[in-house]
Amino acid sequence: MVDPILTGITVHSVTTPRYTAQVLERPADAAAGPSRTVLFVHGNVSSSLFWQPTMLALPGDVRALAVDLRGFGGSETLPVDAMRGLGDFAEDLASVVAELDLADVHLVGWSMGGGVVLQALLEHELPVASVTLVNPVSPYGFGATDAAGKLLTDDAAGSGGGGANPDFIARLQGGDRTADAPSSPRSVYLGTYVTPGFTSEHDDLWVESMLTTTIGEGNYPGDSRPSENWPGFAPGERGVLNTMAPTRFDVSGIVDLERKPPILWIRGANDVIVSDTSLFDLNQLGALGVIPGWPGAEAAPPQPMVAQTRMVLDRYAERGGEYREVVFEASGHSPLLEEPERFVAEVVAHVTGEDAAAA
Repeated sequence: MVDPILTGITVHSVTTPRYTAQVLERPADAAAGPSRTVLFVHGNVSSSLFWQPTMLALPGDVRALAVDLRGFGGSETLPVDAMRGLGDFAEDLASVVAELDLADVHLVGWSMGGGVVLQALLEHELPVASVTLVNPVSPYGFGATDAAGKLLTDDAAGSGGGGANPDFIARLQGGDRTADAPSSPRSVYLGTYVTPGFTSEHDDLWVESMLTTTIGEGNYPGDSRPSENWPGFAPGERGVLNTMAPTRFDVSGIVDLERKPPILWIRGANDVIVSDTSLFDLNQLGALGVIPGWPGAEAAPPQPMVAQTRMVLDRYAERGGEYREVVFEASGHSPLLEEPERFVAEVVAHVTGEDAAAA
């Protein structure tokens, strides 16, 4: 097996009143002068390991930290109460910030991690200097909403824990490191986390990161319940996928935050996970004929995830905040991996307030 920790990264165990978190660190260079702190938050079926190349590439005056959420990476496994949306993860994040006594921290959240960051802003008094969202989950959750973020059915049918591929779950739990099946973690990474055809020297490491995901109804993917609406299931009350069901998760309220940190929104143009035509949205799969019985575009339109994010961030700006959208044309769901130099330049520019082209 590959060594999961890259040279230059140190590993800490941080015990908070909430949970014991594994935190990776690339310390700032003391000789570089006063430092800024950037805290990275990973997405679903991943861990802090994905952030290591970014952390190592940051300027010497940056203290780079990456936290493992509960049930991922090297952090403690605890059940996830999906009735709080991403609230368990958000409170865990806030507890780590408090335990490390971080001030004026710059938060970077990828995919589900972007939703964790936004819910933490809503629910906790965090000392945040800026926010970077990388291919974030829509502010209205994942699946089962229309363009305005309204529920398509009262029970958000088609979203939550019932939408996970059982074979993918079994292969995660079994530690499958091969690309022998389309649903193996490596195949899913190569086919959806990044633009197909992209590979890197660290592909084995990314698979190891995915395999740290704790499997179970209280963790990934979560439970589900029957529904009279197509495709026959609705979100449950426990586990990771249910935290992002639109009946549980809605962070559009960031537009009313009294203190609005500047937001950088980075997204890959080729993303098939968080997209207006997401291949993980069951309504999109129904429209493509992959899932039978689709009731049609009027009843079950695909969720316009990117358009929803832009709509909410536009309101954020109208009400006194500021944001900038940057599209990485050569990237899919993982600009941090696919265009690393540009990604680091954009993050550094946002953290320092400088122009990215000059960073």
